[in-house]
Parts: sequence; C-alpha cells; structure tokens
Amino acid sequence: MEGGVPEADISAFRECLGLSRKNPYVLRLAFSAGIGGLLFGYDTGVISGALLYIRDDFKDVDKKTWLQEAIVSTALAGAIIGASVGGWMNDRFGRKVSILVADALFFIGAVIMAAAPSSIVLIVGRVFVGLGVGMASMASPLYISEASPTRVRGALVSLNSFLITGGQFLSYLINLAFTKAPGTWRWMLGVAALPAVVQIVLMFFLPESPRWLYRKGRGDEGEMILRKIYQPEDVEAEINALKESVALELKEAESSGNISIVTLFKTKSVRRGLYAGMGLQIFQQFVGINTVMYYSPTIVQLAGFASNQTALLLSLITAGLNAFGSILSIYFIDKTGRKKLALISLCGVVLSLILLTVTFRQTETHSPFISKVETYHFNNGTCPGYGKAVDQSKWDCMKCLKASPECGFCADGSDKLLPGACLASTDYTKNECHNGHRAWYTRGCPSKFGWLALVGLGLYIIFFSPGMGTVPWVVNSEIYPLRYRGVCGGIASTTVWVSNLIVTQTFLTLTEAIGTAWTFMLFGCVAVVAIIFVLICVPETKGVPMEEVEEMLNQRAMHFRFWEKESAATKGNGGV
Repeated sequence: MEGGVPEADISAFRECLGLSRKNPYVLRLAFSAGIGGLLFGYDTGVISGALLYIRDDFKDVDKKTWLQEAIVSTALAGAIIGASVGGWMNDRFGRKVSILVADALFFIGAVIMAAAPSSIVLIVGRVFVGLGVGMASMASPLYISEASPTRVRGALVSLNSFLITGGQFLSYLINLAFTKAPGTWRWMLGVAALPAVVQIVLMFFLPESPRWLYRKGRGDEGEMILRKIYQPEDVEAEINALKESVALELKEAESSGNISIVTLFKTKSVRRGLYAGMGLQIFQQFVGINTVMYYSPTIVQLAGFASNQTALLLSLITAGLNAFGSILSIYFIDKTGRKKLALISLCGVVLSLILLTVTFRQTETHSPFISKVETYHFNNGTCPGYGKAVDQSKWDCMKCLKASPECGFCADGSDKLLPGACLASTDYTKNECHNGHRAWYTRGCPSKFGWLALVGLGLYIIFFSPGMGTVPWVVNSEIYPLRYRGVCGGIASTTVWVSNLIVTQTFLTLTEAIGTAWTFMLFGCVAVVAIIFVLICVPETKGVPMEEVEEMLNQRAMHFRFWEKESAATKGNGGV
C-alpha cells in the first residue's frame, strides 16, 4: 500500500469504543453476529460443570472415563463436521445463512440434552450442539471481519473472542445457579436454547456480508452496506479497492476453474496463509487450553478440592479471568499486533505450565497416607485393592485412587492431611464419610499445594486469553484472499476442532497413564515449539487492509524481526 501500513495504535481502540456514538450500526452487526460466539463459549464451557452431576445421575458415566471423554468430545466431533460443511456453506449461501443454521442446531441440541433419559441420548444432543459450534466458530468472526472498518477490524473480531469467553463465564454462573435445583445438569444444558432464539430473531434484520455480496455480483446491495459501515471520506476508497479485488479474483476463477485442495496449495498466498492459520489453530489447542476449560472443575478436584460446588466456584474464577483476558485483547490486538501478542502469550503459557507441573508433581508425591485403623472403621467399605495389598503401610491417597475407579479416599475429620481411609466408592461409603464431617475424594488428594495449582491455572488463563485465545481467530478471519476465504476458513476451523478433539479425548486418559504433572509438562513442550513456529511462519497483519493481505503473503514468507515495522522498501523486495 502506498505510504506504508497505517499505524494501529491506542487510537484504534478508542475509535472502537467511539463506534457506540459515531456508528452504532457497526457495533450492532458485531454484537448480533457475536451471539454465535457467546453460544460457542457457553456450550463448550457448560459441560465442565454439568459433567460433575451427570456422573451422579448416570452411574455408567461415573465408572467409565472413556464415557466422560465421549460426552465432552462428541460435541467436538460434531464441530469438525460443522466446520467442514460450514466452509462450503459460507461461500455458497452466505455468512448470514450459516449463522442462522448454526442457531437452529444449537436449539435442537439443547432441547435433546435437557430431556436426555440416558447417556447415549445425551451424546446425540452433544453432536447437534457440536455441529452448531463448528459452523459458528468460523461464520461469526468471518461476518464481523467483513463488516468492520479496517482500522478497528482486529478489535471487533476480538469482541467475538470476548463473547466466547463471556459465554464460558456465563456457563459457570448458570452451573452454580442450578446446583441446588431439581434436574441440575438438565437446566445447565437446556438454557443454551434461549440465546439461539434471540440471535435467530436479530439476524433476520441484519444484512449479508458486503464482501460476499460483491463476490456474488450483488454490488449495489454491498455498496449500500459499506456506506453504512465506513465514514463518508473513506467509503469510496474502500468500494474501489473491493471492486478491484473481486474483479481480479473472478478473473483468476475463470482461468483456474473450480477450487480444489491442489489449487489452494499451488497458490502461494493461500498456501502461506494456510500454514500460518492452520498452525496457529493447532498450537492453540495443543498447549492445552480446552482441557482447562472443559475439565477445570475436575482439575480443581485433582488439586485437592473435593466438593463439586467448591470446584465449580473456583472454576468460575478461571472463567472470569478468561473473559477479562479477552477484554485485554480488544485493546492490545490493534496496538501491539497479532504476532507480538501471540509470542508474549506463549512465553507466559510456558512459565504457567512449568508451575502447574511442579505443583501437581508435589501433590502426587506428598499425598496423605492410608490409615489401616481409619479404613477398617467403615464396615464392609474397604477398597478391594487395599484389602488385598501385601504391604498396606506403603499406601497413600494417590495409590488408593489409582488402584481402581471403584476406590475413594475419606480424609481425616480434623486435618485433611492426616492419614485417612481407602474405601470402595459407593453411595453408602460416600454418605458415611460425609456423615462423619469428612471430605470425600475420588479425583485428587488433599494437599497443602492445592492453592498453587489455582495460581498456576489463573496465570495460564491470564497469559493465554489475550494472545493465543484471540490471535488465531483474528488472523484466520483476515489472512485469506476473498475467493478462498470461506473454504480456507472451513479448513482452519476443521483443523482447530480436530486438534481440540484429540487433546480433549486424551486428557483424562493421559492424567491416569502418566499423571497430571507430566501431562501439563507435555503441553509446556508444545508451547515452546509454538513460539518457534510463530516467529518463523506467522506474518503481521495489523492495520493491513484485507485486500492487501494477499499481496503481502506473495511478497514474503517469513519475518523474524517482528518487533520492527515493515518498511516500504522491505515490502517491495520480499523481505526475509
């Protein structure tokens, strides 16, 4: 672009805030489409608390780790399909229609889950919700990105990320609100039907993406919308740039024919964009964020907090920090830049995961011992593995819980860190333990280091949310040429959900196989690799008009000196 890339500094953030006064129409578009992000966040977050009570109602879920993972991960499997179909649907029928279809799937899934008589029906409902999540994950940020002025595009797409984390925070509040209500988890899962209905109503009164309209030959409609979005002094330049971009893409489309995977990877700008976009989405998941969000109450219990309500309350803090981090990202995404923000975020994530690794290792190796006297105080309630052990003196709480899913630990009534009882995990022994004013543990053990685990989780979220929580979605919404944007967005969204599925489906199994500590260490090693990837492969798109991102990708593949501004000369010769 002549004159270089426009500076995206603190004034961009102020301009975004000023939209409520200058141009409320843009904010209305962003908030209405962003409800899809709210639903996305709610449906991915609510299961973490609901799972605690689903285990109480469905005993097959309580006894089988794979069934718990299936309830969480089948939504992700649905999201993979939703994202794959959503890419085609976004290009074929438009961003608005895709959002409406996602809402319908949210509604159907919520109703099925709320009425589920068994774990199998519950899983079916989770699949429907997953389909909606997959479509919304790409349609909402894409719609917002294409309906936003260039200068505040990053901040408004970050608004979608904020609504995702806000939905997760809301899910924890709803979980807490219904802990004492009859049906507990049914209410938790069914509430998602309400915002879906609200968005369906709002989207009927909103226009289609102006860029999609231009692409489909409906330029007059697109121009009318652009005149509402941009200031009068900017709108003509934007219309001309968009017309040129669409004309060029249509010319390329005529010469290259239908879009195929081969075509995508033969096109230099698309290939480089996919490397960056897909890579960011993969690393976003493999540093472990959704294990924290999906299983945070379980992780809190692993840290030594036994009560379901306590675990939910402490997890609410985690969700609140996640939402707060998303607010920070709205400020920093256009001030600091996408690449630098991602790097700062990943460095903090590495430090946080090191703290979590050390803390959980201490928790695992310093758990309370088993008291033979305390154990046999409960008639016919002894854990079978402990009863058959040759040397019971070496048993501690962690060994008791790992012996079998059928075993639990009843802590000493006066001091949880004193030797307790290793018992069979039945409703009878659990009630007997509680009747003695003791705490009952089946996930983790009492520990004096439990508070450090909460600090580690909090730091992890604070570092992750403003950077890696937002940057991948922003970059993927703006890095692809218009002709390929729907397809590439679908590929990137499918990538994130496949990665999410792998991590979520294996987390509990990993914690049982190698321990919680080494699981977090594994995530930390992935975060180090992610830092190297961002340094080498991710371009800076801060302040670059969407029509010029393609040119930037054609000119350079890598930019190591992310802290330096890109000069016009460097742009011209291709850089590093």
